[in-house]
Amino acid sequence: MPAMNIEQDRAVRELLAFYVEAGVDALVGEDPIDRLSAAQVEIPAAPAEEPANSPSVRPPLQRPALAPAPLPAAGSPAAPDIAVMAAREAAASAGSLEELRGLLASFEGCALRTTAKQLVFADGNPKARVMFVGEAPGREEDIEGLPFVGRSGKLLDLMMTAIGLNRTTAYIANIIPWRPPGNRTPTPQESQICLPFIQRQIELANPDILVCLGGPSAQTLLGVKDGIKRTRGKWFAYSTGTREIRALATFHPAYLLRSPLEKRLAWRDLLMIKAALAEG
Repeated sequence: MPAMNIEQDRAVRELLAFYVEAGVDALVGEDPIDRLSAAQVEIPAAPAEEPANSPSVRPPLQRPALAPAPLPAAGSPAAPDIAVMAAREAAASAGSLEELRGLLASFEGCALRTTAKQLVFADGNPKARVMFVGEAPGREEDIEGLPFVGRSGKLLDLMMTAIGLNRTTAYIANIIPWRPPGNRTPTPQESQICLPFIQRQIELANPDILVCLGGPSAQTLLGVKDGIKRTRGKWFAYSTGTREIRALATFHPAYLLRSPLEKRLAWRDLLMIKAALAEG
């Protein structure tokens, strides 16, 4: 950045003083604005030297002209906090799963929708007693528009079959309904924006048992801090606001594909689910 001359330094100080007097205490906008460029600020000329015997009369202080803050481009996502508020309002207004799906399809607060091929809402029976929730769809899911249809989905089908379940007796969804580019991990902001929708989806489906597949799902929905190895195999109470649902965390099928020795622990979790369903 080039060094400022005396006049520019004075203009900066006057501008900062003006901000303080106006009560400005936070920055707004993500793009920097050069307030000292010729297009943004007009530096007042130095006043003429006054005679020594004349009274000290100074002209009113000239405030630098401020450029308006840039507005978001049409159709671009809102700031994260505004997007979260909009998501909460939209999710709360949904009276059914179909209505919730429609609201998600038209929701513009999450940038992931602009890079994904399509919305991946859910699969299975929404009236089932068991609901499985993962983190986000992958490439195959993005193509087909259904959760867990790739390699990890095939393993999930085998896991469900082992305890007498299938896609007609279970409901499957993800916290994030759009595939992140390159299958990257969703950001905390993206998870928080999508959280009200999956919470409403769980509330509307109203299962007896909620199964969080993987650490990110358990941490987001159950509020736990520990990793999945410490969290799995334990029952939690998930509150929808109207009732409490028994919730269990287990390994994500994708992790089991990479770490097949952990399948023995996942099998114990599946047996816990089977026993809970038998209890009624």
